[in-house]
Amino acid sequence: MFAKVPHIALAASLAATLAGCVVPYSPTPVATNFPTSRQEKLQAAAHWTTVADHIEQRVVTDMKKHPNRPFYIAEDKDASPFQKAVTTQLVTSLVKDGYVVARTPTGAWKLELDIQAVTFTRNRPQYRYSGAATALANGVWVLSDINPTIGAIGVAGAADAFHWFHSQFAPGATPKTELIVTLSAGDQYRYYARSTAAYYVADTDRALYGIKEEDTQLTKVFKVQGGR
Repeated sequence: MFAKVPHIALAASLAATLAGCVVPYSPTPVATNFPTSRQEKLQAAAHWTTVADHIEQRVVTDMKKHPNRPFYIAEDKDASPFQKAVTTQLVTSLVKDGYVVARTPTGAWKLELDIQAVTFTRNRPQYRYSGAATALANGVWVLSDINPTIGAIGVAGAADAFHWFHSQFAPGATPKTELIVTLSAGDQYRYYARSTAAYYVADTDRALYGIKEEDTQLTKVFKVQGGR
């Protein structure tokens, strides 16, 4: 009798049973996952210009509510290649969009670029995209776990369609390195606009972002006292 229960009903019954096993009280909040989201991975200099264009658009849109002044952004002589490229592209984007960029801060809105690098553990969860290409018949494929309204994809373009659906996902493992990029606009008294975004960084490109590798060599210092 039990073997005849449909799979869906059985799964629902099992889920309800497990849900009832959750303790009603605990000394700390129960750890849960955030809903699945996507985050871009920086892999080329062209991506850096895209980052600069994006944060520039968000900041200048908010600054339209305030008096029209030139913008000024100071250049850091010790900037990483990424920070230098983004700063340069910010000036280009502002000029291209018709804004005045001053060479001195007097009477101008000050733009500040803050870049924070975050390094997580090497054994981060490696969740990948769901869905796999399944051959239904000769020349006919279906992409499982994809929008069901798409249906089966047939003939010669099936394999190309599979790769097209998954081209949005970056290859390789989930990077341990991430950047938090913030652009602020204001004066000496307060901030008037601010834009923050996070990006993955290829672990092999960490030096381009000014990230120094940790020194893993263990060193022990011995104090030698000389005798008579």
